[in-house]
Amino acid sequence: MTSSKRNNKSIYIDAEALSTLALIQAGMLAPVTGLMSQEEAEAVDRTRTYEGIPFPFSLLFAPNGKRNLATINALEMGETVELISQGGKVGEMVVEEVFEIDQKQRLMNIYGTDDPSHPGVKNTMKRLGNLSLYGTYHVEYPLIQNTLHRIGQAIQRTGAEKISSMMLAANPLNRAHERMIRQAASESDLLILFLRKPFTDEGLRYDVRLQALNIFVEGFLPRNKVIIVPFENTYIFAGYNELILEALLAKNSGCDEMLIGKNHAGLGLYYDKNHFNTIFDTLSNLGITIKTMDEYVYCDTCRTLVSTQTCPHGQHHHVHYHSASILALIKKGILPPTILMRKEISANILSALFPDRFSNLQGLYYSLMPSSGLLETKTDEQFYAKLMELYQTSSLT
Repeated sequence: MTSSKRNNKSIYIDAEALSTLALIQAGMLAPVTGLMSQEEAEAVDRTRTYEGIPFPFSLLFAPNGKRNLATINALEMGETVELISQGGKVGEMVVEEVFEIDQKQRLMNIYGTDDPSHPGVKNTMKRLGNLSLYGTYHVEYPLIQNTLHRIGQAIQRTGAEKISSMMLAANPLNRAHERMIRQAASESDLLILFLRKPFTDEGLRYDVRLQALNIFVEGFLPRNKVIIVPFENTYIFAGYNELILEALLAKNSGCDEMLIGKNHAGLGLYYDKNHFNTIFDTLSNLGITIKTMDEYVYCDTCRTLVSTQTCPHGQHHHVHYHSASILALIKKGILPPTILMRKEISANILSALFPDRFSNLQGLYYSLMPSSGLLETKTDEQFYAKLMELYQTSSLT
């Protein structure tokens, strides 16, 4: 690394860029452990490999903005720049190379399209510059180190030998998610649930989804069998090659296998060189086993959750766990039926989304619900749970 005098030149980055830099720095995308030079970047984008390991695209640092562009254009190689995020210094970088990138090709490499109507493309276009910086850097970002520490502690505490992982949005957590989590937990010593934490406002807030998942894990699964850790879903995981990066993330976190649903966005079938391939053809030497899990539905004839691969009844008997549709009910304040969501979870989510919804909750509770006669203050969450019990009463239906 070339030494230089400090001159307080600064590059301004957002939380998403900071998270990505920290992820690379922590070795969670190894064998890549740093930013790529122009030569490395061109080789990776051409071969889709890095040191013989599948890797979908180059990892670059091309911050946008007039202030950043002015700073970059004034840089001399070997200079140290401060990295600033949300008003504070978060790290430093010794700039060893600056090179121009093709922004449209960069978008194609990540998303498979440069269509500006694509949500990921639209978001990345706003923050992608045309000059990439290469060099050694260090950033402070405790969340990722805390995640690795928690995983290490769990492995040591349980003595787990077979460690599985799942990447979940749980937006919202439904009965099909529960069934897949149970199945994964039963087949491993330790299951790590990476809960997606996006940098957008779409769907349920992260804290709401985390609390719902905690209710299920802590209340309905064996202790010390499952842990939940945050997975900051930055732009690099938004493309059609996300499965490769997710697999590397799981492997470098200590996992032996990764379990995915058969409707995973990265599990596409594509045509290449006169034969059909799945993404698995490029994952064989990643060093982690990847398994698919069946889609689960509720069958009104079997009267339980079943795999679409084993249920003999047609789709007209199946209730599907379509996350967007369940979320639409919740956003309207409607309790989803318990065959879709556990009442403890839906009650918790609704109470978080609609605080103080009822002007006279206590009166409403005691006028409708059976009680012991003792007047106790009830929460919104308790009200929703009891209301669901009334929905479930069947003698008059």
